[in-house]
Amino acid sequence: MNYLEALNWRYSVKRFNGNKIPSEKLHSILEAGRLSVSSLGLQPYHLLVVENNETIQKLIPAFYNPSQISTCSHLIALVSKTNINKEYVDNYFSHIINERGVTLEQLSAFRNNINSLLETQTQKELESWSEKQSYIVLGSLIMAAALENIDTCPMEGFKSEIIDDVLKIDKENEKIAVVLALGYRAEDDNFQNFKKVRKPADKFIKFL
Repeated sequence: MNYLEALNWRYSVKRFNGNKIPSEKLHSILEAGRLSVSSLGLQPYHLLVVENNETIQKLIPAFYNPSQISTCSHLIALVSKTNINKEYVDNYFSHIINERGVTLEQLSAFRNNINSLLETQTQKELESWSEKQSYIVLGSLIMAAALENIDTCPMEGFKSEIIDDVLKIDKENEKIAVVLALGYRAEDDNFQNFKKVRKPADKFIKFL
C-alpha cells in the first residue's frame, strides 16, 4: 500500500483477533517512532511496550472500553516527561557530541536556545509541550503500522492511577500521555465495514 491507501484502510479498531505481531514488523514500527519529528531533538518522551499477557490483564481495569486491551497483540504507552532538568539536557548534548564528533563549544548557540526555552516556560507549559511532542510520535507509529498492515487504536480515556501503578511510572518526572493498542482486526469488528468519514477537502484545506 502507498500511504494514502494505508490511511484509508486503517481505522481505530474496537476489537482485535488476539494474533501476535511478528517481531520484525513491531520493531520497524517502533523504529519509526524513534525516528519521529521532535522539537529541538530533545525527545522528551519514551515508549513502554507491553507484550506480557499478565501485565496486559492487569491493565484492563484502567480502560473504560476494555475490548481493545483484552484482545490486542501489544500495547504501547507513550510516556512524556514532566520535568526536563539540566541533567537531561546535559545527557542530550553528550549524545550529540558522541554521535556527530563535534564539541560542546560548537553547539553553544543551540544549547542557549534550549536553555532559553526551559527558563522562559512555566512547569505547566513545559509539561504541555512535552505531551504534544509525544502525540507527534503517536502519528508516526500509526502511519508506520498502517503501512505494515498492522491495526491500531489510540486511547486517551484511561484511569492513569492504575496504569501508573502497573507500569511503575515515576509520577514526579513523567506521565502517560496516550496509549496505542496494536494487533489485527477481528472479523466480527463491524467498524471495519463503515465508510471513513472526514471533512471534504474544500472544508479542510484553504490555500492562501
